[in-house]
Amino acid sequence: MEQTKELIYGLNDRPPLRETIFAALQHLLAIFVAIITPPLIISSALQFDLETTGFLVSMSLFVSGIATFIQCKRFGAVGAGLLCIQGTSFSFISPIIGAGMLGMVGGKMNIELGLSYIFGSCMVASIVEMLVSRVLPYMRKIITPLVSGIVVTLIGLCLIKAGINSCGGGNAAMSDGTFGSLQNLGLALLVIISIVIFNRSSNPFFRMASIVLGLLLGSTVAYFLGLIDFSQLNNTGGVNIPEPFKYGIRFDIGSIIGLGLIYLVTAVEAYGDITANSLISGEPVEGPVFMKRAQGGILADGINSFIAGLFNSFPNSIFAQNNGMIQLTGVASRYVGYFVAGALLILGLFPIVGQFFSLIPNCVLGGATLLMFGTVAAAGIRIIASTTINRKAVLVMAMSFAMGLSVELVPDILSKMPQIIQNIFSSGIIMGGLTAILANALIRIKD
Repeated sequence: MEQTKELIYGLNDRPPLRETIFAALQHLLAIFVAIITPPLIISSALQFDLETTGFLVSMSLFVSGIATFIQCKRFGAVGAGLLCIQGTSFSFISPIIGAGMLGMVGGKMNIELGLSYIFGSCMVASIVEMLVSRVLPYMRKIITPLVSGIVVTLIGLCLIKAGINSCGGGNAAMSDGTFGSLQNLGLALLVIISIVIFNRSSNPFFRMASIVLGLLLGSTVAYFLGLIDFSQLNNTGGVNIPEPFKYGIRFDIGSIIGLGLIYLVTAVEAYGDITANSLISGEPVEGPVFMKRAQGGILADGINSFIAGLFNSFPNSIFAQNNGMIQLTGVASRYVGYFVAGALLILGLFPIVGQFFSLIPNCVLGGATLLMFGTVAAAGIRIIASTTINRKAVLVMAMSFAMGLSVELVPDILSKMPQIIQNIFSSGIIMGGLTAILANALIRIKD
């Protein structure tokens, strides 16, 4: 393959220690912010305190380390055996927040109750992705590129609401009357502009670390404006001891159904990421060896998400951006993944890491997430554009976007429905995704 000529180290090569560490560092820069952002957004939306937020960030790093090791190493039928980096998935944010709202008691959030519903529902729903891995060839006929593209676009569009809310200052700013202030919007804009500037740089390091550098610049300015108070850091001298079921587990059928749909789509996305990774790594992209990798990778996706719920974290998925890192570095060795996994595990064990990043002001984080969510929507549009857009495709898109965005923009439309209906269909991603699957399967047009 042409790709193998561009590689310096192949899948099973062992690069020298210095080059392995350098390649691992670049992968970490590409994923670090993406791993910690979902728990920060979820915690902000559900109004968790600093200690809980910091712990959730730490556990996201810890579980991402476990998940990455399983994907790279491959245990029996579990894992892709490729340099696949895993991290907390953006796709689940909306339904997770919906599940967490079940913890609202008398207008006040019961953190333990909310998290128990989240983790219980995420663990049960992860079985969907495990099952998909066993019937992968058939699922590709149901979740076509058009359906996948629609859902990914909806994920980005629906999350933009959370991003712009953070730019304004989040729920805390709504309470104290500073939401949308010039200071908040100015900091968010500073982060957006700086990320764009760094991303346009000809320096590969600046491009890779554009989001990290943008957040660093925004946080520095926020510190001098008095928006970051390091005195809030407490109990940071010890070590996080991973504690299974720390918050308990509870189950909600509506949340399980909604999350199950996202796992369904995530499985198809993982198939695409594994295909791209195999191609870049000079490995087969068809035949029994490839199918074994794909099924193992998707099975690991589901199992890793189950493990995430067990250790008080959120669902994991394969990160597509790391395929770009393989191309950039010319290193496809899965042994690099072991170093990435080790670094994530270690970072997750120290409370100060989670709490430090939990101090990032909402408006600073909002500037980065707004751009990231826009990128997700753009990626979905690219998937749709890769398909044949005929009359049927236009109808499927029209129905899906109309149904999905309608409940997102006017959530009260379901206020008279039974609670279980509200829990399932209040998310634009779920409503639009189900519409896309059904419309694509049922609509028949003779051209």
